[in-house]
Amino acid sequence: MKFIFKLSSLTVVAVIFCLKSFSQTTIILLRHAEKDTTIQGSTTMNANPPLSEKGKHRAIRLMNELKNYYPNLIYSTDYIRTKSTIQPIAQKFKKEIILYNVKEQNKLADELLAMENKTIIVVGHSNTIPLLANMLMKQNLFTLMDDSDYKHYWIITIKNAKATACIKEY
Repeated sequence: MKFIFKLSSLTVVAVIFCLKSFSQTTIILLRHAEKDTTIQGSTTMNANPPLSEKGKHRAIRLMNELKNYYPNLIYSTDYIRTKSTIQPIAQKFKKEIILYNVKEQNKLADELLAMENKTIIVVGHSNTIPLLANMLMKQNLFTLMDDSDYKHYWIITIKNAKATACIKEY
């Protein structure tokens, strides 16, 4: 009887080890959808405009684009356009949007890299998302996005402490 118990314990340890070695974290990095630039002052540095009609449609299309991903966590900057971009997905999966400070991206990158076996979506801006991708990859691979580029996003996969990146278009 003791032999069976010991064998079972070893099997559990082996299964846990195997699961850990195959764990994968997926981090999806998005720029917010199109913002409404018809509002006075909407193109200034400190502007906080809502999404345009085109941006609202893109946010809905994003749900279909990411339908195979089930996020454990969703992060966004504290801007109307970023929160509105991810709101449909957050509602679909009943997830709270966690706000992060753009000025503390190093802290966010460290936090994301410490997570295991999670799917995480992060929404930011044309001048922040490529930099966050570089931090997660631990390489300077990506340049800032053109301000008119709303269709690209990154999928960073971290498996066994090795990160890979894929840029997709929708």
